[in-house]
Amino acid sequence: QVQLIESGGDSVQVGGSLNLSCVASGPNIPNLRMAWFRQAPKWREGVAAFYTSGAYAGVVKGRFTISRDNAKNTLYLQMTNLKPEDSSMYYCAAGDIYGGMWQREESYKYWGQGTQVTVSS
Repeated sequence: QVQLIESGGDSVQVGGSLNLSCVASGPNIPNLRMAWFRQAPKWREGVAAFYTSGAYAGVVKGRFTISRDNAKNTLYLQMTNLKPEDSSMYYCAAGDIYGGMWQREESYKYWGQGTQVTVSS
């Protein structure tokens, strides 16, 4: 069973930066696709995903950077130039690389509990 624990959420002002981390434990972590999602009104919105390279939602491209350290089983999300609309609960997810489109929450089997990001003006 894979477990994911996120950290790094905080309250920042517009234009600020945050770095999120997700530590994974369990079998075959390096072979899983990992991603960051955030809670939208009706579903979880895919923010970025990483297997061998990063993929990004258009609204964060150029501001967020996803990376992973397989030696530490850790996924990162560097967020810069934060906007109020980035405020949300951010979730780490992991799943099979053939599990479907990276942006879809049903493509991931494992989820963390979330870390809250609040951006205020």
